[in-house]
Amino acid sequence: MAGVRKPVVEVRRSQRRRRTVSAYRDGERVVVLIPDQFSRAEESEWVDRMLARLAAREGRLARSDAELLARATRLIKLYLADHGTQAVPTSVRWVTNQNGRWGSCTPDDGTIRISHRIRDMPDWVIDYVLMHELAHLIVPSHNARFWALVARYPKSERARGYLEGVAAASGTPLTD
Repeated sequence: MAGVRKPVVEVRRSQRRRRTVSAYRDGERVVVLIPDQFSRAEESEWVDRMLARLAAREGRLARSDAELLARATRLIKLYLADHGTQAVPTSVRWVTNQNGRWGSCTPDDGTIRISHRIRDMPDWVIDYVLMHELAHLIVPSHNARFWALVARYPKSERARGYLEGVAAASGTPLTD
């Protein structure tokens, strides 16, 4: 992998730490916290593992509006193709001003806004929220026809349960 630099890694051993390993960025370097009793081989394995986790997390956080629109386009082709251009949004973007909902849609102008709070959630959860908002372009209300459209996404129930769990754990009352 030419051109890809491995970050400077500082390993901090702790006698109080027993099993957990964590890592965080401190400027350009990555600090990895490990139990003192880890062998050099375990240290090396965990450093690699934690660098991969940080990279994956940062990749999720770097999700762009363009990537969100591409996701929406893929979902339309897979599950809403029979609705033609009615299911195509004029814009899809991340927003930071939605704390009481996962996403919102304005059917009149075709805009969809997705809360930044789901940016680091699993892809299938983001796809569900997008599918929910795309369905609003076709059916503005939460009636039986709307829920039938949302149910075309195979992980709908699983994603709803995930989001309900996140809401309950955070004590955040959320609207549909």
